[in-house]
Amino acid sequence: MAKVLITGGAGFLGSHLCDKFIAEGYEVVCMDNFVTGSPDNIAHLMGNPNFKFILHDVTNYVYVEGELDYILHFASPASPIDYLKLPIQTLKVGSLGTHKALGLAKAKNARILLASTSEVYGDPLIHPQPEDYWGNVNPVGYRGVYDEAKRFAEALTMAYHRYHGVETRIVRIFNTYGPRMRLQDGRAIPNFINQALKNKDVTVYGDGAQTRSVCYVDDLVDGIYRLLLSDETDPVNIGNPAELTMLELAKEIIELTGSQSEITFEDLPSDDPKVRQPNITRAREILNWEPKVERKTGLIRTIADFKKRLHIV
Repeated sequence: MAKVLITGGAGFLGSHLCDKFIAEGYEVVCMDNFVTGSPDNIAHLMGNPNFKFILHDVTNYVYVEGELDYILHFASPASPIDYLKLPIQTLKVGSLGTHKALGLAKAKNARILLASTSEVYGDPLIHPQPEDYWGNVNPVGYRGVYDEAKRFAEALTMAYHRYHGVETRIVRIFNTYGPRMRLQDGRAIPNFINQALKNKDVTVYGDGAQTRSVCYVDDLVDGIYRLLLSDETDPVNIGNPAELTMLELAKEIIELTGSQSEITFEDLPSDDPKVRQPNITRAREILNWEPKVERKTGLIRTIADFKKRLHIV
């Protein structure tokens, strides 16, 4: 039985990865310090003989007993409200945390996959964004603590690959949604669903013309799993290229929830990207991957999960 360590395993994405690897017959070690993750996300796995949880901050020395085949480094705040509130911790987990995870991979001769992000492209000047685009990031802006942490993490990962011969994979994750997103996550889909289910005004930033491309979590997890087991060492975009405006997304969620909410507009946050759409040519060619879940289907599942947790009938 192969053994995998998932840092940030109690988070939204991390917990779905724990489920995937358990289902595929792996022994899973989940590591988290619950800064943004939640015990609720992994409660259903507790007691499973193939699942182990370690409460730990990965910016400190990381130790896992016995042999280890794979590491997925997903520990990091990922929502703007989190990394604006926790700027130093975000930089530390991207730098020190990645260093510790790579050191463990080297010591255990394990393959490691780094969770990077579409935010390495910043406010892009090329659209859609291919992996060979170097990005347009403001290193001293408010979002820079997350963007530059991930860019550094990518550089460190490639250094360990080239200098130490560590087997590395890098996934650049685009906007993802689904069950277990935090109710107060601060990103568009949780905000819109929360507000719509409570019949409150749905808040759209700017004029709502900025675009995103949202991918359902099951599709993303499948892409990550394929990348881990592939031979590809260069970064790969995983996301849904179906682009839409934030105003369109808000209207869609109001309709799907049957809400009476009105849409209101607030000022656009600093350095907020105007467009975001993955070029997934490499994922299609190398991994034979593309998203399958229609946005309406994914949103209905996500809304049902939010209703359950908000105790809305």
